[in-house]
Amino acid sequence: MDRLTAIDVFIEVAERGSLTAAAEALDMSRPMVTRYLAELEQWLGARLLHRTTRRVGLTGPGDVALSHFQQMRSVRQALEDELASQDPEPHGVLRVTASVSFGQLHLAPAVADYVKRHAQARIELLMVDRIVNLVEERIDLAVRISRQIDPALIARRLADCRSVLCVAPAYLRQHGTPQSAEELASHNCLTHHYVGKGVWRLRRDGREVAVSVSGNISANDSSLLLEAVRSGTGIAMLPAYQVNPLLASGELVALLPDYTLDVMGLHAVYASRRQQSTLLRSFVDFLVERFSGPAFAPYC
Repeated sequence: MDRLTAIDVFIEVAERGSLTAAAEALDMSRPMVTRYLAELEQWLGARLLHRTTRRVGLTGPGDVALSHFQQMRSVRQALEDELASQDPEPHGVLRVTASVSFGQLHLAPAVADYVKRHAQARIELLMVDRIVNLVEERIDLAVRISRQIDPALIARRLADCRSVLCVAPAYLRQHGTPQSAEELASHNCLTHHYVGKGVWRLRRDGREVAVSVSGNISANDSSLLLEAVRSGTGIAMLPAYQVNPLLASGELVALLPDYTLDVMGLHAVYASRRQQSTLLRSFVDFLVERFSGPAFAPYC
């Protein structure tokens, strides 16, 4: 039995309360998880888990074992990090998450450039349009676009992230061009689930205008909204990093240039400064260099 692996499996099951969830997090089959647990229990000579059809719970010995194993994991991680700090070359595996649109357009190319520089580094990318729990899903770093970051997390601001009201010329020819923020209420406004789903807030001359908007498409991915806008379906509030090249080419038009929209931040977010690996520090510094510099400025 690989005792270190078995201990990691047990900790994952205990913290998640589910064999299936642990198997998914560890990229392991459920039967393999069961096998490791059985071998660990045989090695210790004690039953560690109560199993039901829906969840698993700790026995008395399991509770004691979990505390000791978590301490062992912390010591092991601290030792690995200390040894790694003696080697200036980043190495190991880093699990990173970002939104689908930003991940495809900008993070994936950045990751490709980073691993070209650092041959011993491996990046696992998870691109989803939801807020990922970094601890529960074993994510080392999230690249997030947000107005406010959870104060329990550590964040480094990489760049400003501006939004633009965008529309295709074909839509304007058919429906006319809104001249004020209030006129948006009578247009087909395509909305994002998490940013301004029902209300868009615009400012001009120090005054904020909150406009109730609605339309026939709402999505949790700005790439989907962008395709609908390009087809002439409606108006959408989209990130500048995604649409600035289309605005420059004339494929899309920016509406109401006299108004401003909220500026959000592009952040590198991680759970703790403790036990921060050389790889994580190196990759965050790389992202700061890449997205804070002039090369990314045209997309902000």
